[in-house]
Amino acid sequence: MKAEPLLAKLNELRHDAEGDREDIEYLALHHAFCFISYHMGEFQKYLNEVAEDPKR
Repeated sequence: MKAEPLLAKLNELRHDAEGDREDIEYLALHHAFCFISYHMGEFQKYLNEVAEDPKR
């Protein structure tokens, strides 16, 4: 699984929740998106590991 489609979906959800920028749902999505986008290499490594061991 590639990280980019997951990040794109997270970004879509973030934009859907944009109405109230102080809402906890928006904040969670926004900060998760920012964090993951800054750490794409590590996120892809994690996804690769999960694909190898689905029980993880």
